[in-house]
Amino acid sequence: MLDLVIAARHKDLGGFEVGRVLPFMRRRMVGPVIFFDHMGPVDLPPHVPRTTDLRPHPHIGLSTVTYLFNGEIMQRGSTGAQQAIRPGAVNWMTAGSCISYSERFDGPIRQSGGRVHGIQAWVALPDAQEETEPDFIHHGAEDLPVFGEAGVSARLIAGRAFGLTNPVRTQSPLFYVHAELQPGGRIGIPSEYPERAAYVVAGRVEADGRDYGPGQMLVFAGRSDPVLTALKASTVMLLGGEPLGPRHIWWNFVSSRQDRIEQAKADWQSGRIHLPLNDDQEFIPLPEEPRPAPEPMS
Repeated sequence: MLDLVIAARHKDLGGFEVGRVLPFMRRRMVGPVIFFDHMGPVDLPPHVPRTTDLRPHPHIGLSTVTYLFNGEIMQRGSTGAQQAIRPGAVNWMTAGSCISYSERFDGPIRQSGGRVHGIQAWVALPDAQEETEPDFIHHGAEDLPVFGEAGVSARLIAGRAFGLTNPVRTQSPLFYVHAELQPGGRIGIPSEYPERAAYVVAGRVEADGRDYGPGQMLVFAGRSDPVLTALKASTVMLLGGEPLGPRHIWWNFVSSRQDRIEQAKADWQSGRIHLPLNDDQEFIPLPEEPRPAPEPMS
C-alpha cells in the first residue's frame, strides 16, 4: 500500500539539471537514505565548460552513492582517491568524520560531449559510525550481481535483496536496486525492511491500481507487499532499509547532533578541511545563511 508519492523538484546547477526527491518536507528519509538526486539526463556539448563541474566541497556523517546510466564522472577526494565512474558501476564514498571531493566531467566527455544520466544518493551513518575514518570504495559493474525473470532485469547495487548480496560494504541494513522492466514486467519490493520506496527514472509503472511516471518516488507503508507493473519499458530504482533515527542536515553535512553541524561549518570556513590532493585550486565556499528579519520598530 502506498503511503506517499514524492515528486522531484528540479534545480539547475549551472548547465546541469537535477531532480531532488529526498529530503522532503513530509518524508526526510527512507531507511538510511536521506538524500536522493536524479541527475539529468542531459546532453553535454563538446568542450564541456568547467563551470558545469562540481568543485571541491565537504561532507560529514554520510556515504555518497553515485550510480550512472550514461556518461562518465571523475571523482577526486581528500583521501587521495581518484576514480572515473561509468555506467553500471557504484562509487560508495564514506565521509565519516569529514571528506572533501570534486565531481568533474573529465576524460572523453570533456572534449566530445555526450549524455550524462544517473542517481546520487546519500546514506546517513549510524550514530556509532558518524565519526569513522573517511573511505572511498569503487566496484565495477562486473562486481554487482544481476538477476531477472520474464520482463525484468535488475542489478543489486548495494545491500541485500531478492536473496542476493554483493561486496559493497554498507554501514546499516539496506537495499538498493536498479531494475529494467519491459511492458508487463512485474517486480515486488523486498518485504524484510520496514521502510521502502521505488523511484521511476523512465517509463511508466502501475502500483495499487494507479500509474506513475518519471520523477516520482513511491513510498510504501511498512506492512504491505507492493508490486510494480510496467505499463511501458521502464527504469526503476528500489531502495530502503532500517531507519536510523532523526538527523540534522545542512548543505552537505548530516549528523545526529546539531553542534557537529556547526563545527563542520566552522572547519570548512576556516580551511581546516583538506581539499582533494589532485584538485586543490578551487572550492565551493560555505553558503551564506539567511539574515534574521529585523525587529519591528516600536
